Amino acid sequence: MSEDEFFEFCQVNDTLEFERDSHGNIIVMSPTTMSTSSLNFRIGGVMFKWFEQTGLGEFLDSSSGFTLPNGAVRSPDISWVSPERLINLDEEEREKFAHVCPDFVVEIRSKSDSKQYVLEKMTEYIQNGTRLGWMVDRFDRKVYVFREDGSVSTEDFDAVLSGENVLPGLTVDLGTLLKQPKS
Repeated sequence: MSEDEFFEFCQVNDTLEFERDSHGNIIVMSPTTMSTSSLNFRIGGVMFKWFEQTGLGEFLDSSSGFTLPNGAVRSPDISWVSPERLINLDEEEREKFAHVCPDFVVEIRSKSDSKQYVLEKMTEYIQNGTRLGWMVDRFDRKVYVFREDGSVSTEDFDAVLSGENVLPGLTVDLGTLLKQPKS
């Protein structure tokens, strides 16, 4: 499918979610579990507070599709696009799968995801221009931090993560976010 055909395919099938890899293969995305969705919401909430304080860039949820330079269309669980990249997007581009690679992405491994698949996605983001990414692996209880220089570090599941030089001043205390909600 061409880029426009894939976009139209997604619009016609708007009750389903898809990604497309750099080879044109269409990937059907399954809904996430409550546990994954809850963690995604909690991390996003901390990031929104940072956004309210700084007003920098734009955070997006997992419904947003990005056309990466390699041709893949990806939808990270959480993403952030810097003001420098946003300025190049006109309104028409924002109404499609924008040709921009997010500066920051978070992927939370779902039960339906293989660890290798999500790690490869994270590498793809970095290779296409993402400057910082976190892959939260709920099952191995680890967080993989991907940086624009290609380095990857592994943190404990209850780590305090930093936005480093990409999102200055942002900290996410996973240990606090992982506490079970009160019934």
